[in-house]
Amino acid sequence: MEPTPTTMPSREGMGVSNSPRARPPGLYDVAKLAGVSHQTVSRVINSSPSVREDTRKRVQQAIAELGYRRNVAARTLVTRRSNTIGVITSVSPFWGPSSTLIGVERAARDAGFYLSVAALPSIETAAVNDVLGHFHDQGVEGIVVIAPEAALAHMAEPFVTDIPVVMVAAGAEPAPGVQITAIDQEQGARLATRHLVELGHSRIGHIAGPDPWFDATARLKGWHAELASSRLRPGPHAAGDWTAASGYRIGTQWVGRKRLPSAIFVANDLMALGFVRAMHDAGISVPDQVSIVGFDDMPGADHFIPGLTTIRQDLDTLGGQCIEMLLAALNDSPSDAPLVEPVLVVRESARRHGG
Repeated sequence: MEPTPTTMPSREGMGVSNSPRARPPGLYDVAKLAGVSHQTVSRVINSSPSVREDTRKRVQQAIAELGYRRNVAARTLVTRRSNTIGVITSVSPFWGPSSTLIGVERAARDAGFYLSVAALPSIETAAVNDVLGHFHDQGVEGIVVIAPEAALAHMAEPFVTDIPVVMVAAGAEPAPGVQITAIDQEQGARLATRHLVELGHSRIGHIAGPDPWFDATARLKGWHAELASSRLRPGPHAAGDWTAASGYRIGTQWVGRKRLPSAIFVANDLMALGFVRAMHDAGISVPDQVSIVGFDDMPGADHFIPGLTTIRQDLDTLGGQCIEMLLAALNDSPSDAPLVEPVLVVRESARRHGG
C-alpha cells in the first residue's frame, strides 16, 4: 500500500517566492502604457515645449500609475551631466545656517538639481579634502559653501579651479573662481540700531554672536557704524554664543553690575529671548524700562512676550540666488549678485524712550 501523499505548503504560502525580483518600471514601460514613443516620454520628463498638452497629460498619468522614477545614474552616463550640486557646511543647529541649506535645496530642486550635502563636524583640511574627493567622484556640477564661520570660508581655496563655487559668507573676501553672496548683515544691524535711535534712545547696547562667525562680525560692525553716523557713543557690549542661555547670562550680569542701557540690539532672536527672560526675573519691564530688537525673525518671534521687533532674513531668496549664480557660471557667464536686503519687522519689544 502506497503512502498517502502529504500536502505541503507552497513556498508562496510560506511567504517565499521563486520568481525573480521585479525590476522597477523604465522609460519603455511608460511609453507602452501611454501609447507613445520613448522619445516622447523623454521630452515630457525634460519639460520640452514641443509636446502636445493631451500627450503630456497621458504620459504623466502613466508615470504616476507605474511609479516611474528617473534613473539618474544612467542619465549621467548618456549626458555626461549629473544634475547634482554639492553643499559643504559646518554642523550647526542654529536657525540661520540650517534655514539657508533648506533654501538652497528648494531652489536646486526647482531648477532640476539634486543636492549632495556634507555637514562637517570640523573644518580640518583632511575632512574637506575627503568631501571634495567624494564630490568629484559624483561628478557634481557646482558647489555651494555655507560658511557661517570665518575659518570655513578659506577652505574653498583648494577646489576653486575646475568647479563653480558659490559661498554664502557675509563679509568674506572674494577669491579667484569663488562667487560670494549673503544677506546684507551689516545693513540689517544698521536698520535695527537706527530704529532704536529713531525711538529716542541714546545709550544702545549690543549682544553680539561669537567672534569667528561672519554674521556676528558684520552685525557688530553695523551697530558701530549706525551709532557713529548718529554721533552716539556705544553702550555696553558683550558676546554670546547664539543660545538663549547666553542671552540670559549676559542680561543677568548687566543687571547685577548696573550696566543696563535703555535699549539693546541683540544679534539673534534666541539670545534676545534669553535676555527678555533675564529682565522678567529681575523685575524689569520690556519695553517700558528697556527696549530690545533681535535678528532673524525666527518662527515664533511674534509670540514672544512681548512680540519681538527683529530683522527678517529672506533665506529662500538667498538660496535661489546661490543656484542662479551657479547656473550662470555653468553657462560661462558668471556675474556678481547683490547682497540680499534684510527687512525690519516692528512689534512690541521696543518703544519710544521716555514714552
